Amino acid sequence: MASLLGEELFQISGQGPPPQKDFFQLVITKNEVIWREWKISLQLDCRGAPPKDMSTPHQDFLQHKMLQHQLGAVFGRRILEYTKSLCQGKFDYLERLPDDMMLHIMSYLQLKDTAHLAQLCNSEKFWEQTVRNCAGFTSDIEIIANVMGWREIFFKFFHPSGSKEQK
Repeated sequence: MASLLGEELFQISGQGPPPQKDFFQLVITKNEVIWREWKISLQLDCRGAPPKDMSTPHQDFLQHKMLQHQLGAVFGRRILEYTKSLCQGKFDYLERLPDDMMLHIMSYLQLKDTAHLAQLCNSEKFWEQTVRNCAGFTSDIEIIANVMGWREIFFKFFHPSGSKEQK
């Protein structure tokens, strides 16, 4: 099944955490991890500086604690763990599906299966769709969900445990 993947397995880019304004890009290919960093600064010595570009094979990335720390600081623990999994050859095909396709597939789940999936899913779109499909959904619940969050509403009003939220 890995042969169905393209050369590029994953790519994300964004600004680093405050106070820095630097911009980062992470690209994971079948063979390497590519880390790019653009310095964004008003200081004269940084203007026009080329981006730093670092390519490392998957096995080297798994040993490179400094790069892992920087990746985690910029993109978060979830992206760091996903990157490590890809480098170990563990491909999550569900992670690669577009959100709308994933939501369509999940709409066929039974309510009890949806609750089990809840421990893995943080998508507000998913929870909104789930709550809207529950028997007893009203416009009042929609108003409350827009304030409290759709996941919270699911566990308060539609999950068998009632007000005991499952995390």
